[in-house]
Amino acid sequence: MEMTLEVNGMTCGHCEKAVKGALEELEGVHGVEVHLDAGKVDVKYDEAFVTKERMKDAIEDQGYDVVG
Repeated sequence: MEMTLEVNGMTCGHCEKAVKGALEELEGVHGVEVHLDAGKVDVKYDEAFVTKERMKDAIEDQGYDVVG
């Protein structure tokens, strides 16, 4: 599966690394691409192992807000 999440608060390389790292640690996430300028994160994942809610929680735990 592929999903794009809208994430508020990402402004720099550290933000990108924090969000990407948090998602990549989740079982079932196979790929993460962060687009700082657009405030979006593309995630490739296996829905049998990880849910959108779990991904949102991982991002929010890093201090960023997920829209939707």
